[in-house]
Amino acid sequence: MKIAIGSDHAGFLYKKAIIQHLESKNIEILDFGTDSDASCDYPDFIRPAAEAVADGKAEFGIVLGGSGNGEAITANKVKGVRCALCWSLDTAKWAKSHNDANVIAIGERTIPKELALQIVDVWLESEFEGGRHLRRIEKIEGDT
Repeated sequence: MKIAIGSDHAGFLYKKAIIQHLESKNIEILDFGTDSDASCDYPDFIRPAAEAVADGKAEFGIVLGGSGNGEAITANKVKGVRCALCWSLDTAKWAKSHNDANVIAIGERTIPKELALQIVDVWLESEFEGGRHLRRIEKIEGDT
């Protein structure tokens, strides 16, 4: 599995922790930056991470910032990306099982680091349920 990851300065510490966590599970990471906690503009790092997912260079993506909101908005501007903002284990599970989210956004300023790591695990381990949810995804994508 290959995961694209990107953050701004406000998500940088969790990005480092998530990369280490995923690499310990032998998951390959495409890191689109940022590489420090110096102030920066999140679209410069989030859009390339989302594009890597849309282009098939990575199966999934994780984007991080202070709240995760701007990162989710940016990622969702990329055609083929379904990015869900996750702040709990339930939102992580539903992101995949109901919304087939191929990218998640996490806000470093909103949740503890341990919860962020658990969110990543729950999301990756969850399966898309299909059924009525597939019909909704098709409507989002404009397929129906």
